[in-house]
Amino acid sequence: MKTLFTILTVVLFIAAPARNVLAIAASSTNYIIERDSINFAGSRSTSANFSLEDTGGEVSTGRGTSTNYALEAGYQQSDGYISLSTPSDVNLLPVITTLQGGAAYGSAVWTVTTDNPTGYTLYIKADSSPAMQSGANFFANYTPSGSLPDYTWTIGIGNSEFGFSPEGADIWSTYKDNGTACGVGTSDAVSACWDSITTTNKLVGKGISGNHPTGTNTTVRFEAEAEATANQAAGSYSAHIIVTAIAI
Repeated sequence: MKTLFTILTVVLFIAAPARNVLAIAASSTNYIIERDSINFAGSRSTSANFSLEDTGGEVSTGRGTSTNYALEAGYQQSDGYISLSTPSDVNLLPVITTLQGGAAYGSAVWTVTTDNPTGYTLYIKADSSPAMQSGANFFANYTPSGSLPDYTWTIGIGNSEFGFSPEGADIWSTYKDNGTACGVGTSDAVSACWDSITTTNKLVGKGISGNHPTGTNTTVRFEAEAEATANQAAGSYSAHIIVTAIAI
């Protein structure tokens, strides 16, 4: 009997950059109006699925840039820009056999692009726990031996587990290594620093400055392993992964 694995990728976009306020329109001890507008129409509209703010009558609005500045002119202009790429679903291979066990591997690349001068953060989580499931059957979330990720993937006898390892220029210090251990050093060894994916966001990357328009890639490696004596039930297993980028 054979067991197939698929990771279904769900990508969430969040654009909430922080900017320095260069001027204010009016203020008192109780309020600050950052900007005002002279126009003939505009209001806030909401429903169960959206919220919208519109303005009519403004002139000379839009985005302007040069090598020295970025200007968003107009009351409703965004304070910044951030985007997150949408990679294809990942199939973990090779196929794992129920009686013999084995390991399956795959990876996905997320590209974050932002003009926010203070950078961004990148998080990962699953929408269920354990993350890798097939009906009532599952692979347990990977269990590191300590509070930090494991430098080398290791599971116990009779266990079946699923986990991840991030790589890239902006990975968080937890996933950097010194060649033998994670959470120390500045290196980024390939297929090192393995951790569990839970339903709680884990910080995997942080860029300290804007990277528009080139963007920065973060590769996330996934592994599912059934130890030889685990007798993992056959099925098509999947994990729904949520990656979030936030401008800071």
